Amino acid sequence: TLVTEGVRGEGGVLKNSDGERFMFNYIPDAYVGSIADTEEEANRWADGDSSARPPPELLTRDVVARAILNEASEGRGSEHGGAYLDIASQRPTEFILQKLPAMYHQFKELAGIDITKEPMEVAPTCHYMMGGIRVDPETQETCVPGLYASGEAAGGLHGANRLGGNSLSDLLVFGNRAGIHAGQSAQKMKNFPKIPEENIESAIDHLSFPFKNKSSGEHPFRLRDELQTIMEEYVGIKRDEEGLEKGIEELQQLRSRTSNLFATGSQSYNAGWQTCFDLINLIDVSLAIAHSALERKESRGAHTRIDFPTPSDPLGKVKFIVSLSSGKFNISSVSIPTPRKELLAMIKKDQTKQKSSGKK
Repeated sequence: TLVTEGVRGEGGVLKNSDGERFMFNYIPDAYVGSIADTEEEANRWADGDSSARPPPELLTRDVVARAILNEASEGRGSEHGGAYLDIASQRPTEFILQKLPAMYHQFKELAGIDITKEPMEVAPTCHYMMGGIRVDPETQETCVPGLYASGEAAGGLHGANRLGGNSLSDLLVFGNRAGIHAGQSAQKMKNFPKIPEENIESAIDHLSFPFKNKSSGEHPFRLRDELQTIMEEYVGIKRDEEGLEKGIEELQQLRSRTSNLFATGSQSYNAGWQTCFDLINLIDVSLAIAHSALERKESRGAHTRIDFPTPSDPLGKVKFIVSLSSGKFNISSVSIPTPRKELLAMIKKDQTKQKSSGKK
């Protein structure tokens, strides 16, 4: 189940199996001076002291995720390889029930855990796709004429690290643009193109292939589990060249097995049949991610290469475009445009303001 960041925002703390608030050990250099470095100060901030700095549990999600993973890999993880998120020791029962009613009922019903009395066990997971389909920034049209994408389906807006809350505004702004321009495009069409009959028959034949395969073939849910394992092991939070190359090799092998996927039963509300085609797309997206991660020989935001642990200035000025042609993935780099002068002035003004207030 997904744990809201509100738990940490309301005073929840992360602990390892030794009961230590370990996030104090993972404050990045860029945040030193702006984050509390003692439990006493962190607790004062949680209690509303405006003179105190925020606790390290509120660092960006990529930092927190790597910290949890590191604690687990060094033998200080929770029972199932994560960490403990504890609000029970920080806040009274009435406060938790008032501020976090959904979390209370969710853990009570799904896990049998009373978060007012015991800590939650948490671990990093994939939550949001920052990459996506390449679209025109004004119209949101893709390279396929008449097809538009926005929100999490479209890539490029959030860079290497999405800030919390930005996805909703992204969807509202660019979803609106997509709708407007799709409508304008439709109004300009005088005649809808006719689809050749053989194309329709070919599509139907393709969609029905899982029912033609024998039940001794590949089970879609088992292959999906294998895909999850490959991505977690080789293309997860921490990446390196050897692991990414191994992951790409195993993903390609998995892709070759999708022709033997099978489905049984009715074509109505058939989750297995749907998963056959979801899986093919998931593998292609996974390969695109893995190829991009291999090409980006640096660490930036949520992308961590343990063999290239620091950001690269040249790579910070390009984005990678992945295309698929005749079964082969191709990668090209595109320069990121320099922001407009007025935007750069706003950024500089904000940085100056932060420095003058003692923040970084």
